[in-house]
Amino acid sequence: MNYDGMFVGRFGRKAQTSRIELFVRGPIFNHMGITSDPLSAARRAELPTLKGAPVSIALGGNGGVGAIVAAQAVIPDEPTVDLDEAPDPELSESDLFDLVCFTLLLAAPAPDEPTAQTERGEEVFNEIGCEKCHLSSLRGPRGAIPAYTDLLLHDMGDELADGFPMQDSTGREFRTQPLWGIAAASPYLHDGRSPTIDEAIRWHGGEAAPIRDAYVALAPGDREDLIAFLESLGGYAQSTEGLLPPDADIPAAGEYGAPVAGLDAAQLALFEQGRVLFDPDVGFADGVGPLFNGDACRSCHFDPVIGGAGPSGVDAMRQGSFTGFTFTVPGDGTALPRHAVTGARPEADADANFFEPRQTPSTLGLGLLERIPREAIEALADPRDDDDDGIAGRAHVLEDGRLGRFGWKANVPSVRDFVRDALSGELGLTVPSEPGLSFGSAEDDDEAADPEADETTIDGITGFIALLAPPPRSRVDPILEDRGEEIFNLVGCGGCHVPFLRTSDGDDVHAYTDLLLHDVAEPSALGIEEGDAGIHDFRTPPLWGLGRTAPYLHDGRASTIEDAIAKHAGEATTAREELSKLRADEREALLAFLRSL
Repeated sequence: MNYDGMFVGRFGRKAQTSRIELFVRGPIFNHMGITSDPLSAARRAELPTLKGAPVSIALGGNGGVGAIVAAQAVIPDEPTVDLDEAPDPELSESDLFDLVCFTLLLAAPAPDEPTAQTERGEEVFNEIGCEKCHLSSLRGPRGAIPAYTDLLLHDMGDELADGFPMQDSTGREFRTQPLWGIAAASPYLHDGRSPTIDEAIRWHGGEAAPIRDAYVALAPGDREDLIAFLESLGGYAQSTEGLLPPDADIPAAGEYGAPVAGLDAAQLALFEQGRVLFDPDVGFADGVGPLFNGDACRSCHFDPVIGGAGPSGVDAMRQGSFTGFTFTVPGDGTALPRHAVTGARPEADADANFFEPRQTPSTLGLGLLERIPREAIEALADPRDDDDDGIAGRAHVLEDGRLGRFGWKANVPSVRDFVRDALSGELGLTVPSEPGLSFGSAEDDDEAADPEADETTIDGITGFIALLAPPPRSRVDPILEDRGEEIFNLVGCGGCHVPFLRTSDGDDVHAYTDLLLHDVAEPSALGIEEGDAGIHDFRTPPLWGLGRTAPYLHDGRASTIEDAIAKHAGEATTAREELSKLRADEREALLAFLRSL
């Protein structure tokens, strides 16, 4: 049993938290960096909970039960504070109250109607001893709670040990995970190492080792019945390998995440196939790792839809070594993954002394940008600023002679290369060699056979991205927005954010980019070099979807469009200064235009 102050812990992998309020405040601070104060006694008294009602917690696998009073409204805790510029608390009491209420009122997953198979599976579950920890129910204020847990800590052995003690728990102890809704809760175990229920059971050790061995020794039919029983405990109808619900409809034309117009049946089938491949989690057994940033394409690209951008929490990280203003690529490369299959956080290169986050860009509309002829992009370049307008955009020609057009440094030449690079660099999946394509890794150090992503997978994901329509415009006040576009061009923003480019077959692509590199950083700024793109060079990002892709800039440092504009420098200095001279009504018109894109 773990303790949170003087109260019994019941939430979290280590049962380290006793109350929903702390369960909410903890992740908001630890994972999002948002500070909060405890709810006042008056607001706690308004929480929708049966205060003072007894909640029974099993004290062991032998059926012994002891009554613990859930004193939800009286446990003291401290405000959280941080060192950023926002005044503390950053979360209002009203918002905290709403979050706690939402969490308290979430219903438990409803179990399926029993069948002969699931009833037999429950018998097997009990016969081999699973119920010793996964008690079928606890007594709550409204009756039995069929959570299949005792809420206690158990030693799970070296097999699952994470080495991290927490309060009274050791590095080998974990709270018995509730089993309701387990069918929709993959991947499993505290570190997500198991993509299936069967594999999760086989990882059990310590106190559960005899039960695990009994499970492994079962006849295949009995194991199938037991798994069927577990899947019947709620969530099976909602189970999915990613974020998309089962049988999710394709967004209609004009909606975010829709395909481009005019697809034939084969193209639409490819789009649907790729969407399915883009979304699901990929397990360690399938080759994720040994170092990775996410376990699915959708892990980073999901805002506001599958294939979209990503918030700061999923930023990639880049590293480099500086001596003065001279940049050196570290021996391990500039990528610094967030995760490792071992569970330990990957270490930075020993020579790295500079680190920079990379904001996840949207993939919506990339196929249209790929169709812009190379000569049309190069025609916009003016690397020596021959027209003396202060703008010196240049094309990023890669070592193999191809033109880069994707990524913050315009270092990726095609959608297929973008997919290959992301599968290897972000998921840790190896890819097959393909003539003329240089991105992606052919082999790695894990146990999965190479290549871990086959050409069919690459075909599907490439097809999905290439056929994604650009973000639809959101017109609220056309007169104001049109006036804002005039101002946008008058002050010089259109010098880099070119209103449209034309595809080889004559379609105008209103992405507001020239796909060129520009120096837009402060002279004293440090950054990452990639290929021929220097530390101050960045590709002009498309502005379509701008209103729904915050935060902004390559490192996500700007939380608003206004803040992003204010941080422009270098070649963008003149335009930024002209913008600063605008009247309030002109500025509002400009922002209305940008938000409408």
